[in-house]
Amino acid sequence: MSAVLTRPPETAAAVERSLQAGPGPDNGQRPTPAARFGGAARLAGRAGWKSLAVLLFLALWELGPTYLASPATRVFLPPLHEVLAAGAKLLEAGQLQNHLQASLTRSVSGFSIAVVSAVVLGLLIAWYGWLSSFLNPLLELFRNTATLALLPVFTLLLGIGEESKITIVAYAAFFPVLLNTIAGVRTVDPLLIRAARSLGLNSFRLFQKVILPSAVPTIFTGIRMAGTSSILVLIAAEMVGAKAGLGYLIVNSQMSFLIPDMYAGILTVSILGLAVNGLLVALERHFSRWRTAVGSGN
Repeated sequence: MSAVLTRPPETAAAVERSLQAGPGPDNGQRPTPAARFGGAARLAGRAGWKSLAVLLFLALWELGPTYLASPATRVFLPPLHEVLAAGAKLLEAGQLQNHLQASLTRSVSGFSIAVVSAVVLGLLIAWYGWLSSFLNPLLELFRNTATLALLPVFTLLLGIGEESKITIVAYAAFFPVLLNTIAGVRTVDPLLIRAARSLGLNSFRLFQKVILPSAVPTIFTGIRMAGTSSILVLIAAEMVGAKAGLGYLIVNSQMSFLIPDMYAGILTVSILGLAVNGLLVALERHFSRWRTAVGSGN
C-alpha cells in the first residue's frame, strides 16, 4: 500500500513566496543600513572608551596649566596648544625632521644588529647545551650591568660619533631578544619535535618547520621589549654627547629655556615609541598567521 504525501496549498504558497523573495537574513542577506550603523556605532564606542584616558590626559594638560597651576608653574609646564605650536614651528623649519632622522638612523642600525645577532646566538644556545653552560655565566654578568652605566665606556672607546650611539643601542636591545629567543626555543612542545624527527626531518628542516614557527611569538615579545629599550637608551645617549637627535633636541631646548620645544621633543619621542610598537605588533601578526589559522579552525 502506498501513500502519496501532498503539501498543503498554503504551505506551497509560502515556500514559493520565500523562493521568490530570495535568501533571508540568516542565509547571507546583506545587513540593513540600520544594522550597519549599529555596528559602526559599537566600534566607535569601543574606540572612544579605549582612548578616553588619553583624551582626559590631553585635556588636563591643556586646561591644568591655565586654570589650576600658578603663573610660575605655567612657565615650566606650558599648555598643550603652546607645545603643538612649538612643534609646528620646528616642523616648518625642518629641525624636527632632521633630529628625528638622526635618531631613527641610529636606533634602526643598532636594533637590527641586536636582533640578528641575538636570534642567531639564542637559537644556538637553546639547541646546544654545552654552549649554554659555557656562555651563560658571561651573559648573566653583562645582562645585569646597566646599559647606561657603560655609556662612558662606549664614549671613551668609540668617541662621541655614531659608532658609540649605535653600539649602546645594540647592547640595550640584545639581551631582551636573546633571552626570549632561548625561552621560545626551549618551550617548544617536545611532541612536535619527536613527530618531526619521526618523519625524517633533518636539523635544518626541523628548525625551519617546527622550532622557528613555534618560537616566533616569544621571540617577538623580546623584540618589542628591545624596541622600547633601544629608543629610551638612545635618547639618553643623545643627551650626553650628540649634535643631532631627539635627545639632543630635548636637552638643548631645556638648557636654552625653550620649554615648549622641549615638550615638543618629548611628545615626538612618545609618538615614535607608539609607532615602533605598532609596527612590531603588525610584524608579529604577519609571522604568526599560522597560529591564528589553527585557532580559528577549532
